[in-house]
Amino acid sequence: MFTGLVRGVGTVERVIPGAQRRTFVIAYALSEGDRSLGASVAISGVCLTVVASTARDFTVEAAFETLAVTTLGELRTGSRVHLEPALRLGDALGGHLVSGHVDGLARVRSRVVRGDALEVWFDVPAELARFIAVKGSVCVDGVSLTVNEVDARGFAVGLIPHTLAVTTLGERKVGDALNLEVDLMARYVARLLGAGDEPARAAAPPLTREALARAGYLGAADYHGTPDSGDRSEAPCPEAPVSEDNQ
Repeated sequence: MFTGLVRGVGTVERVIPGAQRRTFVIAYALSEGDRSLGASVAISGVCLTVVASTARDFTVEAAFETLAVTTLGELRTGSRVHLEPALRLGDALGGHLVSGHVDGLARVRSRVVRGDALEVWFDVPAELARFIAVKGSVCVDGVSLTVNEVDARGFAVGLIPHTLAVTTLGERKVGDALNLEVDLMARYVARLLGAGDEPARAAAPPLTREALARAGYLGAADYHGTPDSGDRSEAPCPEAPVSEDNQ
């Protein structure tokens, strides 16, 4: 797991083609613990495994599926990539939970300079749009960002000066593709609610106040039924006063 807080920017030193895979040697001085054999490192948002390392660089491999669904297949010698070693238990979670499993590609639609910040709109695949909400989180090329606006085609973010200084996002041009991972929690919520899956939605139990109370989401002050008793019926609603408006 990762947080979407980029540790640094590395440079691709070598790209070694192979059968259905590519090997990348990346120049960046990771700590010994972060570059040990088998360690996970997010490369522009893609979780890859360290297969070799020295004090000044490390080597990772990407197979056919990763090359097909991410931007890693476009990397060349000299390409700059965002780096984040795997999260350790006890580390500060400053961004949001990121798996390093890219969902698709976001493309830069527009860039607008706003003072010393930058507003960027991204277009996203239609099947991913429902997982993106205003004030929610997305991971773009390994960078945790807060969504400012959404529309039918995608979403907008604001890049502050610090983000522009420590990442390559400010260098991206209209039409560029970047790796996109939607919020992990949004995917699970959609699955639980059966969003886009009518058979799953039909089979799911109804979401009621009594069910929320049993699960611990409502306290006694919020729920006036008896969730601990054998009676699982809904708490009765108080009758509204009769008037000409609601007769």
